[in-house]
Amino acid sequence: MSSFPLAVLGAALLAGCTPSLNWREVGLPPTGAAALLPCKPDHAQRSVPLGGVPTELAVSGCEAGGATFALMAARLPAGRAPDEVLAGWQQATLANMQAGGEVRRSDFRPPRGLPLAHAQRLAAEGRQAGGQPVAAQAAWTARAAEGGGTELLHAVMYAPRPQPEAADAFFAGIRWP
Repeated sequence: MSSFPLAVLGAALLAGCTPSLNWREVGLPPTGAAALLPCKPDHAQRSVPLGGVPTELAVSGCEAGGATFALMAARLPAGRAPDEVLAGWQQATLANMQAGGEVRRSDFRPPRGLPLAHAQRLAAEGRQAGGQPVAAQAAWTARAAEGGGTELLHAVMYAPRPQPEAADAFFAGIRWP
């Protein structure tokens, strides 16, 4: 193998590990999920209407390297359709950021994740509430919860322009135990 591909690979790996991104593991109650965030997160909990039903949502997030990183976790009781909730959550996220143009989608299923149609990773560009441009990389996943129901996880990274290396590192750090 020539040294050029090795140099390119090394540069790509280092881009996700810049000094401004100090990755650390964060647990995501009420789910059993864990993820990596590149900075010390703030935590909040609030009730939001997921699928039209008030649902407790745990949020962890921080800002680093010119981007905002957020993780959201919720638990649905048995009988709720997780794929429908993920689909609505995606639509709300895209509407909130005033997404325009192409939305690039791919499957997103960490080990133990459910094979749902809307367990996806997407990339989109839009506008913040103040009109400034924003690029988003986001992912949604779910798994069957112990004792019944479903655990949901949403991860999102917002930045003025795409940062694919940081987004790849962020999403690679999501795991179900």
